[in-house]
Amino acid sequence: MDAVDATVEKLRAQCLSRGALGIQGLARFFRRLDRDRSRSLDSRELQRGLAELGLVLDTAEAEGVCRRWDRDGSGTLDLEEFLRALRPPMSQAREAVIAAAFAKLDRSGDGVVTVDDLRGVYSGRAHPKVQSGEWTEEEVLRRFLDNFDSSEKDGQVTLAEFQDYYSGVSASMDTDEEFVAMMTSAWQL
Repeated sequence: MDAVDATVEKLRAQCLSRGALGIQGLARFFRRLDRDRSRSLDSRELQRGLAELGLVLDTAEAEGVCRRWDRDGSGTLDLEEFLRALRPPMSQAREAVIAAAFAKLDRSGDGVVTVDDLRGVYSGRAHPKVQSGEWTEEEVLRRFLDNFDSSEKDGQVTLAEFQDYYSGVSASMDTDEEFVAMMTSAWQL
């Protein structure tokens, strides 16, 4: 394990020790550090922010972390890239139950979940805002779908986006059994 991996492991452990909201809390903290609203941090912002959390990095370490988790070549650490890096890898059992839930939603079988797919599985008619006339059933289903969509809400959720959403949830659950039970119950698998 090199120095960058060790730094990320320390931060991951620190986040997970904070329980279910550890990585989500870091996401909020990260956004607060992003003073220029670029949705990314340069090595100085990262270094300053991590120091506030008690993880002191020297300049070379901060630059190394930014280089390692800069997937788009911008020279900065993107929030989504960094949070993805912090999430622990998922077991095969977790990946399998996520794939089963996605398959249930993907009625067309084309590898993308849309509002039309959801309409075949769920009804939004009982939603209070539909009942009151404030929203249409289409709006309810779209807002539900947006929960799993990437930051660019395009009305289509791929398996990768669905897995990414649940990798965040998975990071806060200790055992495979607990995660599988939650997914099975939530998606009626």
